[in-house]
Amino acid sequence: MSAPRASERFDAVVVGGGFGGLGAALAFARAGKRVALCETLRYLGGCAGTFSRGGASYAAGATLGAGFAPGQALRTWLEEEQLWGELELEPLEPVLELRTTGISLSIDGAPRGVERALLALPGAPRERLARFFDRQRRVSAALWPLLDDPERLPRLRGRGWFEALALVPRLLPHARLLLGTAFRPLTHELARAGLADYAPLRCFADALCQITLQCRAAEAESPLALAAFDYYERGVAHVRGGLGALAQLLGRAIERRGGSILLAQRVAAIERAGGEFTLRLRDRSLRAPLVALNVLPGDAAALLPLAPRERAPFSRGQARVESGWGACMLYRRLSPELALGAEARHWQLVRDPASAPIEGHGVFASLASARDASAGSAAPRDLARTLTVSTHVDLGALRALPELERGARVAAIQERMRGTLAELLPELEGTVLSELSASPRTFERFTGRGGGWVGGVPRRAGLSAYAELRPPRWPRGVALVGDSFFPGQSALAAAVGGYRSALALLG
Repeated sequence: MSAPRASERFDAVVVGGGFGGLGAALAFARAGKRVALCETLRYLGGCAGTFSRGGASYAAGATLGAGFAPGQALRTWLEEEQLWGELELEPLEPVLELRTTGISLSIDGAPRGVERALLALPGAPRERLARFFDRQRRVSAALWPLLDDPERLPRLRGRGWFEALALVPRLLPHARLLLGTAFRPLTHELARAGLADYAPLRCFADALCQITLQCRAAEAESPLALAAFDYYERGVAHVRGGLGALAQLLGRAIERRGGSILLAQRVAAIERAGGEFTLRLRDRSLRAPLVALNVLPGDAAALLPLAPRERAPFSRGQARVESGWGACMLYRRLSPELALGAEARHWQLVRDPASAPIEGHGVFASLASARDASAGSAAPRDLARTLTVSTHVDLGALRALPELERGARVAAIQERMRGTLAELLPELEGTVLSELSASPRTFERFTGRGGGWVGGVPRRAGLSAYAELRPPRWPRGVALVGDSFFPGQSALAAAVGGYRSALALLG
């Protein structure tokens, strides 16, 4: 990828090559600005990147991609940059399978897939489910279009207030419904439909909210949780080569617009003089009037020269991140002789539907497709396939432990992960060729995510869930981008959030 001279001036610099940073850099480039993107790792994608160990490629964290249907953001960007034909997608059937004790739900990617899967269960309360999903679909229909086109997202600063007013006619028909669900947890909606004790829906809702909103259904902010039910029908597909391949394509789009991508270039410090910033890298410096930081708020504060009055938004932002989670991972190489077929597969596994789907009691497991393993090989049957397994960890509690106890707790969580896999995904037992385990500290090395914190601030019910709709007042010329703020947890949401934040920085 291209590299600037030892010292060079840009219109904007983006720090961090996760999907939030990629979205921000693309927005700058598409606005005609000369942009440089600096990434500490040797690959793009951050928590959704792809890394190699021992001759195998693994998804670092996030594995499921959305936004690829006509009219949706990622597809639109790649089509407009004439790169869509280079993205190799494989359909998923099913998109996701939820397994827990006595329950198996196969979710397809067609509209109303979750509802159909639940209705197909023996003894399903059909009328109550229909009542719940009627309300869910109407909320979802009001909110999802905002992720299809980041230009619709109001910046809520300066001219952004006029953009917000422009949304009123479209949202007005849904106002009563949205206000009726706002500020309440998802369990309120389940109880409203008489489904609070319906175990299959409650288990699915807990698992879904833990992944997409970083908290269980009893805490999750209702409108976004209801919209998340439709995630699996929002242009979801398997990206051959993992989401890291998508990150590479977005990097190429930025370069085609004249941007520069700098890999293995950690920003050591940012200095401010007048209306311009100087970013100090290992062997060069970059200057720009605008800086977008796709890093955690605490890491941003450590880089920037901040006056005491400027530190408050960063401290509040870091506290919100640290109310969330870290990750423990298992990366496995599997025998190519699998009875599951050649397609990619994704499972949400919950050992006990009554317990929180965290710390090994619940895991997300993603099996790469045979085509991922066979790239460039004439004998794909001889090549191993990879399995990425993740679980959320209470990182705050973990970090409070002494070092020895911390290691023991991580080992216990990973052993529970293995037990959950053995119990709920027995068809993969006996196929493991090797395993690489990762603690939150290791996850930090693979993703560049400061401290090992998982991407995404918990979207808990209450007024605080809406506090970030108006961006914090960062120092002039600076914005934090990506999933630490608005609008969410997936690669799609992080990219759209980064794009929107860059537009706000441009004014």
